Amino acid sequence: MPEAFLEKYLRVENLPTIWCSGCGLGTDMRSIVKAFEQCELDADKTVLVSGIGCSSRMPSYVDTNCVHTTHGRALAFATGIKLARPDLTVVVVMGDGDASAIGGNHLIHACRRNLDMTAIVLNNSNYGMTSGQYSPLTPHGSIGTTAPYGNAEQSFDLCKLAQACGATYVARSTTFHFEMITKQVVKAIKHKGFSFIEVISQCPTYFGRFNLIGTPADMLIDQKEHSIRIERDDGTQQGIVIGEFHEDTELPEYCEVYDGVIAKAKEAKAAKEAAKAG
Repeated sequence: MPEAFLEKYLRVENLPTIWCSGCGLGTDMRSIVKAFEQCELDADKTVLVSGIGCSSRMPSYVDTNCVHTTHGRALAFATGIKLARPDLTVVVVMGDGDASAIGGNHLIHACRRNLDMTAIVLNNSNYGMTSGQYSPLTPHGSIGTTAPYGNAEQSFDLCKLAQACGATYVARSTTFHFEMITKQVVKAIKHKGFSFIEVISQCPTYFGRFNLIGTPADMLIDQKEHSIRIERDDGTQQGIVIGEFHEDTELPEYCEVYDGVIAKAKEAKAAKEAAKAG
């Protein structure tokens, strides 16, 4: 019997998902909708937006208002939704390629605006939906369909990028740390401003197989063994630093700033019309 919050927030008639056996996205989705439950979100006033990729199939299963948009444009669509309806809770899920390659420009500008929404990047280190090409988050030296002799490029640290661009809540977790995902998403949804969360997730079908990491369970153990909680990070260890990196509650939220611009424009128009009449 599924837990009540799953039946409340999932389209159970669309299950099982299309995700591969052992994929981390099912666990990630469960952690995210558990956060919805803990925030007591009204499904009718919540919007889940995605672009293109494995993770972007999530809106097919989540029973809120959902928008499955074009590749790399999830944040652009979400920005329009939030500006038109600031009363809605807007959550965006993206894969690593969707967010940091085609959508990279939208990501940095969404961060600097500080619009009140939550962006979650489910990073499985490759383009899993299209057979494992390397992405900007594929670790240097790792094998991919388009990097059969090892990825020659350095990968982004998306959390550092998001913070540098102005995101006012920044955090990272892994699928192994599924309770941490929920806690961070709860914090992000309640945060007034642009929240960014990266979740390191396993893709056993392509990334794990190409890089000989082993079974899905082996990949989860790998996440556990290579994770470093931020409070224990002294900068000398190699691994995945997880936890909350940044929170700023002072920077003004974009919708509120934009309301001020609209008010000034209306005042200027009224003054102009009064001058013309008088």
